[in-house]
Amino acid sequence: MELMTHSSSFLLPNPQAAADGGAALTYVLVVLNRDLPRFTPLLWKNAQIRICADGGANRLYDELPLLFPDEATSAVRERYKPDLIKGDMDSVRLEVSQFYRKLGTDVVDASDDQDTTDLHKCVAYIQDLPNLKNQNTCILVAGALGGRFDHEVGNINVLCRFSSTRIVLLSDDCLIQLLPSSYHHEIHIHPSIEGPHCGLVPISGPSKSSTTTGLQWNLSDTEMRFGGLISTSNLVKDEIVTVRSDADLLWTISLKKIDRLVRAI
Repeated sequence: MELMTHSSSFLLPNPQAAADGGAALTYVLVVLNRDLPRFTPLLWKNAQIRICADGGANRLYDELPLLFPDEATSAVRERYKPDLIKGDMDSVRLEVSQFYRKLGTDVVDASDDQDTTDLHKCVAYIQDLPNLKNQNTCILVAGALGGRFDHEVGNINVLCRFSSTRIVLLSDDCLIQLLPSSYHHEIHIHPSIEGPHCGLVPISGPSKSSTTTGLQWNLSDTEMRFGGLISTSNLVKDEIVTVRSDADLLWTISLKKIDRLVRAI
């Protein structure tokens, strides 16, 4: 079975210099309509394409200037101009969409599709971009966690619907990503920015057999299911964690305060 490597090096100033033995990734940032993580400017710097999902544009417009209190608000807003705003347009304010449109941002109204979330629409758009077809792409989703639980579940469902696409859901406190059962997984830990708390959760159905290394409490051909054992409140012990499972698992790890990295941008 093929090995898939994972790393949170996108939270470092130079992610390509910390590729951890895996292939270099092209990052795409999607901003959702929740509180922006304090490290959003770092994600922005490391991304090749930046997209706001509907009301995520409001967050960018309102909250990014707060992270740069010594700069003029207008200068910050102009510097952090998204490439695209896409969604059903029920949340983005008119003055916000007009502001970014004047700066050259594309605004796409997808209100004709009410069966998918704004994040789903953005991921589908990214998959169709011709300049990313032959690249190893990772989608970073800022503001994906916190707030209404049904929104969180909807975002996790996008991970499952696009299981062959690398997608990382991010908040100030943690990240979540899917580990497909079709791969063996090697997760490179950066202790300066993440951990030690972590978890592995079977999301698409029970796991009859999951095995790990590098954790405080490793799994050894362990069965996991809702209503039974799931590996929450675990701890990373080593700088490489390996995971093998017969079911898709959600991997989550806590994120540390990295304000110093934001200030260095």
